[in-house]
Amino acid sequence: MANSVYNINKGINKSIEFKGLKAQYIWWLGGGLIALLILFAVLYISGVNTFICLGIIGIAGTFLFIHIYRMSNTYGEHGMMKKIAKRNVPGVLKSNDRKAFLPCKRN
Repeated sequence: MANSVYNINKGINKSIEFKGLKAQYIWWLGGGLIALLILFAVLYISGVNTFICLGIIGIAGTFLFIHIYRMSNTYGEHGMMKKIAKRNVPGVLKSNDRKAFLPCKRN
């Protein structure tokens, strides 16, 4: 086991990276693959032709891999969370009260 093919941990206090995917994107790709497996099972059980099922899953899987790798390269380890948090920051603050601009009275 000392000669592992896949190196997962790059060092102490560094995030997990696997084949270019960083941190949470590994889990997102795994969840997407499980969703594709369930979609294939539903299509197959409902009677759709096997080759059509494989075509749909193949195309969806290709788009899934491209999208997840693009997000991993674009946003990095924490960038996606920062982008989502940035949406919640207001562009403008309104104040209808002048008390915020008046000097404080000290006793």
